[in-house]
Amino acid sequence: MSLITLTTDFGLKDHSVGTVKGAIYTELPEAVIVDISHQITPFNIAETAYVLKNAYKSFPEGSVHIIGVDSELNKETNHIALKLDNHYFVCPNNGVISMIASEFRPEKIVEINIHDRIESSFPVLDVFVKVACHIKRGGSLDIIGKEITDFKKIKDLQPIISVDNTKITGSIIHIDNYGNVITNISRKLFNQIGKGRSFEMLVGRYTFKKINEKYSDIIDFSLPIDERHHDGSRLSLFNSAGLIEIAIYRSNLETVGGASNLLGLKYRDQLTIIFKDADTNR
Repeated sequence: MSLITLTTDFGLKDHSVGTVKGAIYTELPEAVIVDISHQITPFNIAETAYVLKNAYKSFPEGSVHIIGVDSELNKETNHIALKLDNHYFVCPNNGVISMIASEFRPEKIVEINIHDRIESSFPVLDVFVKVACHIKRGGSLDIIGKEITDFKKIKDLQPIISVDNTKITGSIIHIDNYGNVITNISRKLFNQIGKGRSFEMLVGRYTFKKINEKYSDIIDFSLPIDERHHDGSRLSLFNSAGLIEIAIYRSNLETVGGASNLLGLKYRDQLTIIFKDADTNR
């Protein structure tokens, strides 16, 4: 199957998405194109990585994923194609892969070098489409680029662990459609550092002392429905991606509100988890 996915910050108002799809069909009429998202916040690399990392694994192995966020070719950002976890990615080398590839090392990475044959101010259309279609036709990565051994990494969006393992400092990497706030602190890291200790999680002006498994954990289902009154309550949980999320129960940005606006939280805001000593509880 010639399956190609698109993840961009193009939005749906303009012609960009349709133009890219048309170019793919012109190059590869049998292509199957799937939109992962075109509503990425403009130039937001962390959000792009979060969305794509949680989506690509649901696609068949061999799928090609085009990433069109902050994709302009310049002196600091080249273009790369790589094979990772039996999937292919065609993208700018702007750090997005460092967040997607946290669990797997790429099997092969090449720096795309066909730009001298293509004059373009729209690299997703003119370069990424040609590379993606070349791969889906069975073409080798070596044909479109020179092999390299590494990619640009984003270090300032990684959690920081205190020297004495009593504190994790993380940050907000995504705000979803419900206004829920996604952080870069994983369940794995939380358990590894916390080791079952009690904790306080400080997010903006708010403190959390419990991380739930699902949204409805805050509901006492033994009470009659008219006595529960938990719509709009704040909570934290490990979401389906295994990351700590700050949420509002049954949030709706147009009615109840979401964690982002009700708690005054935004992209890259910090949060801190402080673990208490198991013996002294301090």
